[in-house]
Amino acid sequence: MKKMITFNRMIVAVLVLTSTAFAEQPEAPYDGSWQSLQEMPVPAWFDDGKIGIFIHWGPYSAIGYRKGRGYAEHVPQLIYRETKHYYPYMKKRWGAHPPEFGYKDVIPEFKAENWNPDEWAELFAEVGAKYVVLTAEHHDGWANWDSDLTPWNAVDKGPKRDLVGDLGKAVRAKGLKYAPSYHRERHASFFAKDRFMVHGVPHPDIAEEIKRMPEAAMLYGPEFSYNKAFVDDYVARWKEIQTKYQPDMLWMDDFPLYTRDGNQVRKGKAKPEIQYFDDQVRGMITDFMNDGAARGADVYVNNKGGSRNWPDGVGCLEKDNLKMKVIGPKWQSCTTFGSSFGYMKGDKYKGIQKVLHEMIEVVSRNGNFLINIGPKADGTLAPEQVERLRAMGDWLRINSDAIYGSRYWKQSDQKDEHLVFTTNGMKLYAIKLQKPEATFAITGTAGWSADQIKSVRLLGSDASVAWKMTAQGILITPPTDLGASEYAWSFEIQTDSEQHHPNVIVRDASKALKGTKEVDLDGYNKDVKKKN
Repeated sequence: MKKMITFNRMIVAVLVLTSTAFAEQPEAPYDGSWQSLQEMPVPAWFDDGKIGIFIHWGPYSAIGYRKGRGYAEHVPQLIYRETKHYYPYMKKRWGAHPPEFGYKDVIPEFKAENWNPDEWAELFAEVGAKYVVLTAEHHDGWANWDSDLTPWNAVDKGPKRDLVGDLGKAVRAKGLKYAPSYHRERHASFFAKDRFMVHGVPHPDIAEEIKRMPEAAMLYGPEFSYNKAFVDDYVARWKEIQTKYQPDMLWMDDFPLYTRDGNQVRKGKAKPEIQYFDDQVRGMITDFMNDGAARGADVYVNNKGGSRNWPDGVGCLEKDNLKMKVIGPKWQSCTTFGSSFGYMKGDKYKGIQKVLHEMIEVVSRNGNFLINIGPKADGTLAPEQVERLRAMGDWLRINSDAIYGSRYWKQSDQKDEHLVFTTNGMKLYAIKLQKPEATFAITGTAGWSADQIKSVRLLGSDASVAWKMTAQGILITPPTDLGASEYAWSFEIQTDSEQHHPNVIVRDASKALKGTKEVDLDGYNKDVKKKN
């Protein structure tokens, strides 16, 4: 069993890792500036892969509960913020509440005793995922990897195994890309009395828990401010993940402090501590990208939040449950089957049709669909989540040509006929979101001549498809036999010319994100929050 490290050794390790994190590499493609990072290309595996699996899994999964709806993975902080509800809940469930029994005391119930990473990897590959994103560390300070920087990690406590490492081996054996996600940017204020402040103090009961168990400082803190020690530790933890697991993507959550407590970082206004944070993260991204280049790996970064973390062009745009109404710059929707990312018993799940239609629409607008699952503490998956994953896989196996490797058309949809469009070379895919029982016209093809069309077929069906050119565009008469597909039907139109229209992107990210659903940092969208 790994020998427990001391606090002093952890500090030394942080300093050593931080000092070497940004070592200059010969002929490195990125020079450390945002301008340089804005030139990063979209890797083919990401642009072509389209479908990813997100996994929120940690000690919060052992709680599996939240009052109302929202993100159950935020309950570790809500315990100390909403004491009137959560203290009685904990008293009833565990016989005590903070400071006698706090979040740290839930961790022994996070055992992963029934977890088989090979089974997960096989499932993810079967359902059509091309990359996997597992939470390496969420806002709660718990490390799902074999960390030398904190004793609160999955090898020393809880599961007693390297969750990040074991899953990485399993999914890469299936040919999938892998990205341990990193959410520590909010940790300094997660257990602090005041949220999203540069300098804070712990909740009184957190302070008492630390007094009774000094080691708990490394879970709840040790810093409750965005000072240099916190930032250096933040960078060092990622560097440890990068070194041990060589991720294909640096996935970070949004940084609330960039627009809170007097900061507007992207507008050039930042307190010294937050400016230092931004500078160090820029160096961290640069080191990650240059390290990938040195290894010959096509790596990538996300740019999270309605108020983007980084200048536009640095990685793909991303928001929770994002659904753009236009064809935007390369983007990703990290979305859930229910209302929570972490496991929540009794969560209300979206219908299969809604999930599939959302996936198709995201892809048609230049997005990737990163669908989340929240495993239980023992490593098993909720049946409702598996059912939806398998339904996705069933549809993708039939309609894969319309999704993988596809690009957007000159328009993403045609509302009057419930059509969504993708392209692949000279093929145009018209995906019908309503059962095709009557003849329909694709108005975007108006003006085409019949000799521009080589063939029309329905994916998943051997029946011939009747069509003709009209003044309104190609007119398609669906066959009686619609084949094996359900929920959405893809008509493949083989043409004589390239169908991708790269110049129709709404390149201004602010305009592209305009009108998309607002989700607050606890997982409520505005209309839901009003009801609760």
